[in-house]
Amino acid sequence: MPNAPKLCNSFEAFTVSANPDQSRGVDSLLNGTVTHNDIPFGASSHGGNEPYSATMAATPDDLFAFLDKLGIAHQTVHHPPLFTVEQSRSLRGQIPGGHTKNLFLKDKRGALFLVVAPEDAAIELKSLHRLLGASGRFSFGSAELMREMLGVEPGSVTPFAALNDTAGRVTVVLDATMMIHATLNFHPLINTMTTAIGRDDLVRFLAATGHPARIEPVAAGREEV
Repeated sequence: MPNAPKLCNSFEAFTVSANPDQSRGVDSLLNGTVTHNDIPFGASSHGGNEPYSATMAATPDDLFAFLDKLGIAHQTVHHPPLFTVEQSRSLRGQIPGGHTKNLFLKDKRGALFLVVAPEDAAIELKSLHRLLGASGRFSFGSAELMREMLGVEPGSVTPFAALNDTAGRVTVVLDATMMIHATLNFHPLINTMTTAIGRDDLVRFLAATGHPARIEPVAAGREEV
């Protein structure tokens, strides 16, 4: 059984103005130079094409600050490290809301997708590329590619990692069934915490990072537990 969870809340209304000519990396996002209202639908929040640097990766505190600047309420529970969906199920009674799994995928041409679905969703990878308009069947992205693109380790994959994809390389896909839940839970870039956020606020967060979410029926059913 995990240790007793430790809760923290944060909410702060905040408005900022953008400089559309400024190159926008993680630092510019965190410093308030861009919000979801400043990014055209489908556009990247990044002004250049420089490669990802490990020094640019956001921390959980950076993420929470960014959510606060957007006026997005969030609640975080601290717990022992969780690496699998099975391990995460031990927290079910302590953390309300929808619980999720996140698949980091690439197609035959190297296009990257982050598919977010309910933890018990059965996803047909053999046919998913057709639904999403990808080139050829999906394979899982390597841990090295995950670190390069999303700035997180295996076991900590989360839509919050869109904050690190300043080049807009990764398409984020949210399962339509998952979006029935008013509240959703994800790791805040590390797997020793779980952060709850409203479903509409998740979409707003993703747009603010330059990742307009695709909401698609990716779950084919439920896995046997």
